Amino acid sequence: MSAAQDSSSVLSFEDARRVVEEQAAQVPASGAETVDLLSAAGRVLAEPVLADRDIPPFPRSTRDGYAVRSSDLCQLPANLEVVGEIRAGERPENIPARLEAGHAIAIMTGAPVPPEADAVVMVEHTLRHDDRVEITRAVAPGENIVPRAAEARQGHTLLERGVRLNQDGVALAASVGKARLEVHKRPRIALLTTGDEIVPVSATPGPSQIRNSNSYSLAVQVLQAGGQPILLPIAPDEPSALRDLIEEGLNSDLLLMTGGVSMGRYDLVEQVLSELGAQFFFTGARIQPGRPVVFGNCSAGALSREKPVAYFFGLPGNPVSTMVTFELFARPLIEALAGQAPGKLRFLHARLKSEIRVRTGLRRFLPALLDGEFDNSAVELVPWQGSGDIAATARANCYAVIPPDRECIPAGEWIAVLLR
Repeated sequence: MSAAQDSSSVLSFEDARRVVEEQAAQVPASGAETVDLLSAAGRVLAEPVLADRDIPPFPRSTRDGYAVRSSDLCQLPANLEVVGEIRAGERPENIPARLEAGHAIAIMTGAPVPPEADAVVMVEHTLRHDDRVEITRAVAPGENIVPRAAEARQGHTLLERGVRLNQDGVALAASVGKARLEVHKRPRIALLTTGDEIVPVSATPGPSQIRNSNSYSLAVQVLQAGGQPILLPIAPDEPSALRDLIEEGLNSDLLLMTGGVSMGRYDLVEQVLSELGAQFFFTGARIQPGRPVVFGNCSAGALSREKPVAYFFGLPGNPVSTMVTFELFARPLIEALAGQAPGKLRFLHARLKSEIRVRTGLRRFLPALLDGEFDNSAVELVPWQGSGDIAATARANCYAVIPPDRECIPAGEWIAVLLR
């Protein structure tokens, strides 16, 4: 009996996801390289980013107004003498050494607060009269001031290694003078689409042929997950040629195949992988779309490669199934190879606009449209013609997640939603 026919290797969604996460926790991250700050965006840190000085390096005003001693405002309105002005970026020699009682100093947002001043009064609560200011509202000590080192002390870790750099991380690295960063290299992800019915994008399909969309949708998903896609030639339904391309793909950090993993006579992927000594962690998951998904690895003994283990996924050939199974299973492994700690799937919840009726037994991830805002978010299924309907998926912005034990979910009920 083949692995595809062995029902014991078909797992629930939760168990299949757990297997992937366990393997992802074991894979070594790709090597490191040093790149300029902008090129590091979207990459995973291979070094921590530390504060090069206290942040902020001085007590910082958070408002335009007047630096004061809060004790001078016990009786209101208070009338204080204005003895100077401090702008953001002011040179240290221009900042008064201390603030005397009964005095105030005009101050701008981001400017250093002078010694002895323990609060800043917002300009909205003041009236200026030449060199004096009338203050109509009291302030508590520390109000409108960020203390020195309140955000981080010199040497403090601001970003851990293994963090993927988004706009916040790039800004933080820039703020501590990191013009170049050590990041993990993008893992090489080989993409292999199989099937005699598949032709290149630029070809004119025959009556029973389709263009290769899967390699391109996967390439986009691989880039978003932090990998470098390597597009292999289309593999025919012929064992020898298929084996050569699979062996080539297994020399990358991960091989993603689409098609050839179902129960048909010409679904040859598992047969070839078995001949290469593959270990199958599962050969199916109880989901829709994407039930015949395959996950496993090959040891170096069966291949001419330096890495001890080569991982692979066999994804279903229908385009929507390919995209769904990538997000559910392939993404965490690619993120681990890219140096990032695999994250858990995060679901939102929204009210269902229209009733859903399905058969029980499978956890379903169905193309859907989430709209509304604030507390009025609602979701409804996008009409589709099955897992080959790319146009329907293009109209969707999420997947509605249907539990395997629910046959009918009425309108108005809250359901889980996985964003695309």
